Amino acid sequence: MTDLHRLSIRELSEGLAGAKFSSRELTEHYLKRIAKLDTQVKSYVTVTAEQALAQADAADAAIKAGTATALTGVPIAHKDIFCTQGIKTTAGSKMLDNFISPYDATVVAKGKAAGLVTLGKVNMDEFAMGSTSENSFYGATANPWNLGHVPGGSSGGSAAAVAADLAPFATGTDTGGSIRQPASFCGLTGLKPSYGRVSRFGMIAYASSLDQGGPMARSAEDCAYLMNVMAGHDAKDSTSVEKDVDDYVANLNGTAVKGLRIGIPKQYFNVAGLDADVKARVEESLKKLEEMGATLVEIDLNMTEAYVPTYYLIAPAEASSNLQRYDGVRYGYRAENSVDLMDLYKRSRSEGFGAEVQRRILIGTYALSAGYYDAYYVKAQKVRRLIQQDFLKAFESVDVIAAPAAPTTAYKIGANLSPVEMYLGDIYTIAVNLAGLPAINAPVGFDKDNLPVGLQLIGNYWSESQLLSVVHQYQQATDWHTKRAAIAEENA
Repeated sequence: MTDLHRLSIRELSEGLAGAKFSSRELTEHYLKRIAKLDTQVKSYVTVTAEQALAQADAADAAIKAGTATALTGVPIAHKDIFCTQGIKTTAGSKMLDNFISPYDATVVAKGKAAGLVTLGKVNMDEFAMGSTSENSFYGATANPWNLGHVPGGSSGGSAAAVAADLAPFATGTDTGGSIRQPASFCGLTGLKPSYGRVSRFGMIAYASSLDQGGPMARSAEDCAYLMNVMAGHDAKDSTSVEKDVDDYVANLNGTAVKGLRIGIPKQYFNVAGLDADVKARVEESLKKLEEMGATLVEIDLNMTEAYVPTYYLIAPAEASSNLQRYDGVRYGYRAENSVDLMDLYKRSRSEGFGAEVQRRILIGTYALSAGYYDAYYVKAQKVRRLIQQDFLKAFESVDVIAAPAAPTTAYKIGANLSPVEMYLGDIYTIAVNLAGLPAINAPVGFDKDNLPVGLQLIGNYWSESQLLSVVHQYQQATDWHTKRAAIAEENA
């Protein structure tokens, strides 16, 4: 079968269960596509063909024996930030180019337990720091919609792999928009869950109070299948929340769009730099939701101007602390011929980390240093609480909040935006991480250059089911999520 990559997760699950095709056939199909097309997209850092086929055979045996789950035998790509036992885990960095993890991240282990087949590890901005996937030791990943443009970041490899149909779905992580922005740039659905909903154990840390794993796929339904596997309490992660997990697939029609109150923050639609095409597509999608019975309510989010400075103090401060462990001594890259211990530390870190990672470590170290800690870091944490309260006040009068996922469509590779320009591009996504809220991106059309545009819906705590349900119903009434880039239409 040459069109297996066009099937949804539900169709793959039903096809495997009904013996229309085997997991080995499906896995071989994707491995052929990767071999043929990924030389152009460059989404994979490591392809685990041998292991994938062994997992596929085990999945076929489980299906025959009647012990399969809904996802047994379905292939997946993992962002190269999740530790995978016996497989290189790099976080897109030279620092970890030689690191073979001795254990699986909880997200990976849950995937294995559900019978998912790991195709490989996909590219990302180094240590998840970036919005383009160009900040990778392994080079830039291309956007399948236009190979001259970036797929977004930091989960750009995950987005590109799914958008090019080189994996049915993928794991991503979101510290300041790293699931939602690449999903927007690549025409996908991507969910950033509430902080604590998905275990961070074995997920290489960037900023521990902001990082959260989530699913990336073509549709809300596909994301729901993966959330059923990823979500849940984990005793190995002290920030994981003990709270019952919904059946996200069963609840896809559980929220009525009719009567849903959608908050429209007027500050978000007056941001300098908001592209006219992006604004138009987002407004068209909101009009569609209104036609479906939703009510649009104008709201104020008065802390909008504080998002970027607050985030870019807290995230680098936590990165500075988390990345201290890469010292050239215990694991990872070690500089050669060092003259003493201090020389080993300095050279291992300056040679092992890229420019953006070094920039954020320096910013964070400065913000945490004596004399500046109270003026910067402590103040940023106080403002963070005000941002959270701003959202909670809004949720007293609305059910979800709508915004663009990004102010523009995908940048050109090599656009060389300044760090400040790049950071300002995160205006719509970072507040969600500061507040710990869930949010989802849904594709809602294209700009004049045929690059995808995304709508972001932000929910109150633990409302992942609601967000998936609203987007699912929107996707039943529209077909943007079914559109495919030309490269995805190619057969292997």
